[in-house]
Formats: sequence, structure tokens, C-alpha cells
Amino acid sequence: MRAAEAALGHVEDGMRLGIGTGSTAEEFVRLLAARVAGGMTIVGVPTSERTADLCTELGITQSTLDETPELDLTVDGADEVDPQLNLIKGGGGALLREKIVAAASKRMIVIADDSKLVGTLGRFPLPIEVNRFGLVATQLGIARAASQLGLSAPLILRMTDGQPFVTDGGHLILDASFGRIPDPRALSNALHAVPGVVEHGLFLNLAKVAIIAGEGGIRTMRPA
Repeated sequence: MRAAEAALGHVEDGMRLGIGTGSTAEEFVRLLAARVAGGMTIVGVPTSERTADLCTELGITQSTLDETPELDLTVDGADEVDPQLNLIKGGGGALLREKIVAAASKRMIVIADDSKLVGTLGRFPLPIEVNRFGLVATQLGIARAASQLGLSAPLILRMTDGQPFVTDGGHLILDASFGRIPDPRALSNALHAVPGVVEHGLFLNLAKVAIIAGEGGIRTMRPA
């Protein structure tokens, strides 16, 4: 909650705002809605149907990225944050839309608690969004690409209620527990080269600021 409150201080009247997905982002949405009810005017572009539903419920004006393709700011959470503000995201399953929205924004602010801070990315399983067609072939391709970088992990198909989890875009997600990822850029490039991979949860050079809540209070981080 404290990180979400601090992020709200970066939101200005009239902004075109990318609105993230997940529990921390939802705290931000609820605080934002109170400001909107008090007279602040913003246009929000949600990163998931879940966030869109919450914005509708709370009376936040929405647009689509097609209607509003250039955004002033995106506020979103993260599953991991390293000292360079590289991220792992996608635990909530919205990584593709989250990355598109973040890339369309002048700035991205990440809000998280200090349990999400890591020295090197990889403690949290890396979500990889894949096409339904050719799933096994795509899994093999990912495994080969990772192996060339000295990485290996079981690629676990994400499930919910006994069925494969399906993203808002109609894709599946493989979760890869690689452990320490010493070269996130090399892994990003390798995964993008695998046919069938739609996107992955490595968010590199997108976040400009991270607002981190901990027992000692709030601290603001910028890329090391």
C-alpha cells in the first residue's frame, strides 16, 4: 500500500496512464480511483481484463492502446527487481499486454515490497507466453536455446482449476525456474528467436523508477 501511495505522487492531472495488473497494482488502482472521484482527470489503459473490470467498477475512465497509443506513465508491480531495474513479470499472467503498454509509455514506475529485490534475476520462475499450436516443439526449442546459455529448467505448463491457464490473448504460459540468470539480455534474445514464443517476462530497460516498500519505509531506486 505504501509503495502504491508513493507512486500516486507521480500521477498528474490529464495524464494518459498505463495501469498494471496484480495485487500491488490493484492497490494503486483503488487509490487512483479515490483521486478521480475527487476531481482528478486521467485516461487509463489497463494491461488486463482483470484490471479493466476493476477500473470500470471504480469509475476510472479507460481507453485502449489503439485509441491512445502513446502514454505518459505506466505504474505496475513486479515479481523481481534487480539493481539495474530489470524485472521479471508475469506471475499474474498478463505479461504480454504489460510489456506492450510499458513500451508505449514515456516512463514506467514499478511498485513492490523489498521481498522482490534480488541481486540477479531468476529466483522467481520466468513466465514464457507461447502459442497453443506446436506447444511441445516450442518447449523443445526453448530448452535448446536456454541450454546454449548454460541454463536448464523444467518448463511447467501453468494450470488453473485443473485446466491450462489461458492469457487474455488466448495463449498459454510456461514457467521456467532457471535459477540465476547471469545474462538476461542474451536469454531474452534467445527466447525471442524461438518460433512459438509470443513473449517472455524479462522486462529489460523499461522501468525508470522503482518504489520499494520495506520495514524501514519507502525508498526510490533508479537503474544502477
